[in-house]
Amino acid sequence: MVDPDRDTVEREHTTIVETGGDRGGGGVLAVVLLIIAVLVLLFLFRDQLGFGSETTEVKVPDSINVNVN
Repeated sequence: MVDPDRDTVEREHTTIVETGGDRGGGGVLAVVLLIIAVLVLLFLFRDQLGFGSETTEVKVPDSINVNVN
């Protein structure tokens, strides 16, 4: 028995993929990744760049002996 509510005719289906619109998403992602990469490199090389030391220790002698001839 054929259901009267169902359509028995086959139809072609079309899928629409929108490729336009917001094109700035890739650029924003590239900038964010670049900033993260720079921060990671700064963290890794902080000692060589002079940012890694917690304290700077300067030793000053209590007295200086000067001999004048």
